[in-house]
Parts: sequence; C-alpha cells; structure tokens
Amino acid sequence: MPHIDLPSGLPGILGPMAFSPETAKPMNELAEVLLRAPSSLASGEREMIAAFVSKRNDCHFCQASHGAAAAHHLGGAEDLVDRVCRDPESADVSDKLKALLAVAAKVKVGGLEVTEADVERAREEGATDKEIHDTVLIAAAFCMYNRYVDGLATWAPADREAYREPGRMLAEEGYVSLGLLLAGQAPQRIR
Repeated sequence: MPHIDLPSGLPGILGPMAFSPETAKPMNELAEVLLRAPSSLASGEREMIAAFVSKRNDCHFCQASHGAAAAHHLGGAEDLVDRVCRDPESADVSDKLKALLAVAAKVKVGGLEVTEADVERAREEGATDKEIHDTVLIAAAFCMYNRYVDGLATWAPADREAYREPGRMLAEEGYVSLGLLLAGQAPQRIR
C-alpha cells in the first residue's frame, strides 16, 4: 500500500509521476538523455547500468523495467541482463562495461567510494571521460529514482512478463513519450 494517495493501477514510478507531472517531466527528460541520447555507450549498455544499480538498491520495479529495456535493445538477451545484475565480472560483456559497472557499484554505495584506481581501470579498458561521467550520472540518478519508487512504497508486478512490453516501449519510444502518455498527450501510436 503506497504511503500517499497515488493514482491506482500504475506500478512503480508511474504512480508518483502521474501524481506529480511537474516533477515527472524533468525526470523523464533526464532519463531520455542518460539512456537514449547519442553516445558511444549503446543504449542497451546504459540501460544495463540502470538495471544493475537498481538491482543493487533492491528496487524491483526499476530493475525489471530497465532490465527489460536493456534486453530489448540487446535482441531479447534477458539471461545476459540477469547475469550482469548478479555478477558483472563473470558476465559475457566487454571488459570496459565491467569496469564501468564497478564504478557504478561504488557510486551506489556513495560517490566518495569511487577511487582513482576505479577510474584508471575504466580508462585502461577504453572508457572515455564522457563514458565515465555518464556512468556516474546514471548510477547517481538511479539511486534517486529507486528511492523515489521505494520511498513511497509503490507496488510492482512480480512477473517478468509484465515488464516486456513496457521495456520495448521505453527502448523504442523513450522516456519523454512515457511522460506524454502519463499526461494523456501521447501520440496515438504509443497509447
């Protein structure tokens, strides 16, 4: 049961965003830039960072949503996303992504946990300063999103199937479209 009177039937972050569209708009715009804007890190990799941090924060809704979006970007690779969320060092991803996930894990604990050695490892594996920057910002933002979702005691479906279509929509249509949908202003093709 949510701590405040949220619109019924909307799981996870969707309820608070519908409750407060004025804060939903910039939050969706930030997610759009972090996860979908042109970048040398693929959207699937950035969604995986979001899912990984959310898993570490025990935020089921965000982990499942962004895991589904990552899997969609990666051609349905749900097992790979699961392995990354459990143990990125043993997952079949690039050494660069492993190093960036290690940075993200430190940010999840606290920004001051990130060391020069963590950053140097990422650089040695080919990460650019922009990729390191974006990883830190994704991890920090998802700590905020996770706490927003769980701090209001929102509900989340347990079944993975419930996240596949929303994950596809996030991957293909984006986060600004999500905000428009919640505000009832989405183009007909995404309703």
